[in-house]
Amino acid sequence: MDTRRGEALAPEDVQAYPRPPLVEPVAARVEARLFGAVILDTDATWRVCETHHPPTYYVPPGALSCTLLPARGRSFCEWKGEATYWSLKVGDQIAPRAAWSYPRPTERFAAIRDFVAIYPGVLDGATVAGMPVTAQPGDFYGGWVTANLTGLVKGAPGTLHW
Repeated sequence: MDTRRGEALAPEDVQAYPRPPLVEPVAARVEARLFGAVILDTDATWRVCETHHPPTYYVPPGALSCTLLPARGRSFCEWKGEATYWSLKVGDQIAPRAAWSYPRPTERFAAIRDFVAIYPGVLDGATVAGMPVTAQPGDFYGGWVTANLTGLVKGAPGTLHW
């Protein structure tokens, strides 16, 4: 439970998330730490939910208290469009290619234009509504797994093409 907001995350089945995915505002505080520093503490977040994926959280770049450095590579999502990658710099430490954004998303995902998603596996820790986050299995997807989620989550070997 997020003690500042008094809200707990309701149970959700990732297998019930839609395809194509939905994008919705998050009514909870999202926090993250990297290299021992709090780099995120906001309730101005959007999430994308897709079948068999834990939610991916997108935050306004102004909510980050770290530096975004352009990183190599691009990828294409059939739903959201072309992604741009970022490294995160805290002090003199850099987490390479730790985040991504959609500078020109499709119309359906216009709400997340330029918002930044962070791979939870690079973080020291993160919470959503006070609930600890773990990383979606594998090294491709960036979903944030919380204890309220049920269902089969893709990302582990053998699940990438579900």
